[in-house]
Amino acid sequence: MILPVVAYGDPVLRKVAVDIDKDYPKLNELITNMKETMYNASGVGLAAPQIGKSIRLFLIDASPFAEDEDLSEKDRTALKDFNKVFINAKILEEEGDEWAFNEGCLSIPDVREDVFRKPKVTIEYQDEDFNTHTEVLEGLAARVFQHEYDHIEGVLFTDKLSSLKKRLIKKKLENISKGKINSDYRMRFPNAKKGK
Repeated sequence: MILPVVAYGDPVLRKVAVDIDKDYPKLNELITNMKETMYNASGVGLAAPQIGKSIRLFLIDASPFAEDEDLSEKDRTALKDFNKVFINAKILEEEGDEWAFNEGCLSIPDVREDVFRKPKVTIEYQDEDFNTHTEVLEGLAARVFQHEYDHIEGVLFTDKLSSLKKRLIKKKLENISKGKINSDYRMRFPNAKKGK
């Protein structure tokens, strides 16, 4: 089932999400619905807060990036099979010099900006069977992970922009929260006028 994506301005996007265990109700159904929602919106990642649930769950399918000729061979290879569910994820270490990459977000349609992030992260997470994994991600895989991880920490990519950039997109963000935007996927707007 395709779920509505929560738009910028909804308080759920600002909460630090809570850990879950294998007894979380209908978890497999939720993961299936999140995948459907992500693919329907042409996203490469989706976090539970983006569908209104403040839990530490997100999924990533960065395989579409593997076709991008502008990326390094190393990045394309790493992204080819980067399709995973992350539960109760933690970043253990971030390394390297920050680099900029143009990011967008399903909760903030039509806004794309360069965001600086570290190129290498050591992470720990559980998969959908609650097996624990520790991995090192680099390049674009690390970036996509960090973007989704931020969602379960109550952080949006726009928070990482300069004061000037934030002022320049302020009106756009207000319009998104009011539902004054055209989106080609289902969304839920926190401040939309009722009865439109």
